[in-house]
Amino acid sequence: MPPPAPAPALPAEIIEEIFLRLPPDEPACLVRASLSSKLWLGLLSGSSFRGRYRDFHGAPPMLGLCFSWVPPFVPTTEFGVRFPADWGSRPYIAWDSRHGRVLLQHEVDVRPSKLVVWDPMTGCTKELHEPEAPSTAILRSSVVATVLCAVTGCDHRSCHDGPFRVVFAGKYLHTDGGSVVHASVSSPEAGEWSEPCSSLRIANCGATIESVPPVLLQDALYFVMGCNYDERVEILKYDLSSNCLSLHDAPLEKTNISDVPVLMGMEDGSLGIAQLDGLLTIDLWSTQMGSNGVAAWTQRAVVNLKELLLPFAAPRQTVRLIGSMEGTDIIFVTMNFGIYEINLGSLRWKKIWKQTEEVVSLIPYMSFYNR
Repeated sequence: MPPPAPAPALPAEIIEEIFLRLPPDEPACLVRASLSSKLWLGLLSGSSFRGRYRDFHGAPPMLGLCFSWVPPFVPTTEFGVRFPADWGSRPYIAWDSRHGRVLLQHEVDVRPSKLVVWDPMTGCTKELHEPEAPSTAILRSSVVATVLCAVTGCDHRSCHDGPFRVVFAGKYLHTDGGSVVHASVSSPEAGEWSEPCSSLRIANCGATIESVPPVLLQDALYFVMGCNYDERVEILKYDLSSNCLSLHDAPLEKTNISDVPVLMGMEDGSLGIAQLDGLLTIDLWSTQMGSNGVAAWTQRAVVNLKELLLPFAAPRQTVRLIGSMEGTDIIFVTMNFGIYEINLGSLRWKKIWKQTEEVVSLIPYMSFYNR
């Protein structure tokens, strides 16, 4: 008998629709598919497919975790991360990650220390010295820094190797005895720092800019400010377009020194803030536009971790909020020797890492893999 006729090949349009549905948080699936044939390689590497793939899946997936301790980066998928050549010999810690880049700090105990912008897709790095303190400052109490894409109109879903900016903000004690906050921005080309924006005077000298990841919403950065001497929590806003700093009240208070609230860039575009209330309850607030056109804080959810994570949520354990994922309702929690990802909207959760050390903050590395 003659051999059976080969099955007809699927049209390219059908193949593309199948590949569009491969999970973005497992980039190895697309890599293996591209190695199967020249036809598939051409389809998957084309700009048309990559654009459709990003549009189909929306927000970039999380490909790794950035930590404020060594090692500062851990892949969470089969992502072919490319570390800097001196990765194992330099004491890097992660400060921030955004738009496909990771901001690292080197020479932690040296002033001014070095900031390193790293592209995990290519392994390329660029170093910047942190800006000098203002001439009128006599003591620096706290600093934060963040990295962001500098390309106007970019959707930021797969950008990682283009021009970038670093925003550096610090709180200083001045010669007149007052406390002020300054912010500087690096240029996207040479990396030189701008002159500090107009200083913002802080009434409470004990307030500090907390070392938790900031949130970028529209054209503004938001940082948590707290005080170790009372229970006040405030939000520091830096407007990128106007180059101005401002301070805003938060709808909650700190219950203890180590209980730092976490800011969230919510899925609906609002600013959110979450905090532990007691041992195992998360209070979530977000800004909502009122009828008078003024945004106000509204309590959005109260999540009982004991009910949500049973039998994992033992009554006596250390639970901390350590970060969030911008553009989603996802927050990260440490408990039970593990790190959990919780969607405060759908209440779905999963364990994403086995914790081996105390984690101060966690910053997700998010990008579509397009190498």
